[in-house]
Amino acid sequence: MPDLGDITLEPEPGRRHAFTLRIGGAEQSHVDLEDPTRLVFEYVQRIADTIDLLSPPPERLTAVHVGGAGLTLPRYVAATRPRSAQVVLEPAAELTAYVREHLPLPARSGIKVRPVDGRSGLAALRASYADVVVLDAFDGPVVPAELTTAEAFADVARVLAPGGVLLANVADQAPFPYLRRVVAAARAAFPEVVASAEPATLRGRRYGNVLLVARRETLPVAAMQRRAASSPFPYRVLGGSDLSSALGGGAAFTDADSAPSPGPPGGATYFG
Repeated sequence: MPDLGDITLEPEPGRRHAFTLRIGGAEQSHVDLEDPTRLVFEYVQRIADTIDLLSPPPERLTAVHVGGAGLTLPRYVAATRPRSAQVVLEPAAELTAYVREHLPLPARSGIKVRPVDGRSGLAALRASYADVVVLDAFDGPVVPAELTTAEAFADVARVLAPGGVLLANVADQAPFPYLRRVVAAARAAFPEVVASAEPATLRGRRYGNVLLVARRETLPVAAMQRRAASSPFPYRVLGGSDLSSALGGGAAFTDADSAPSPGPPGGATYFG
């Protein structure tokens, strides 16, 4: 994590209650306090699309978020699914305190933040606890190595209830050497894995976020593709043989052989 003394909030022009949270100059989260369902970062919209499709609002959820920052997605779930129970695993207690002070959560949000790292926090949860686990954790501009191994995904599978889903936000650039290994690690724990990203990212034109969706049960790939086409930020969804052709062939990361994601090229400060 960058120096947490360098946490700033940048107001959104024309919106008094909307802010971008930056750490060390890098954009980490966007929060609209007046409308938490308004999602500005495209990958966050993809995560919300997937949750809404698999568990339509206002269905109550038990969700675990690995990575907190501005708590954008927990706020979205709380707004669209009142009475949901949410646990956020965020080791940077100073960051959480800053967010609570400057971007306060609504009363009775059901959001609890635990000051622990993702692996420790997941290990402490009972089996079949969660309907959704969202992995959206960055150490500066990179995803920590320990969160994308076969062992890490196996523990997520343990924590998920039957029908539960993992949504993992990772980042890479063609030819996707890192992402191929993450896909292999996810497939070691989950029979069903689907990836989604902006077309430009999948065509190798830019570095970008890729959302992996994993579940023990069958995923509705066709419905996910229809949802993707109608999203405010249209994107592609790859499953089955399409995923294997585009992002297969990697050797799964393990705890003994892991690596963080590559950072944005050229020192870019936005990777959402």
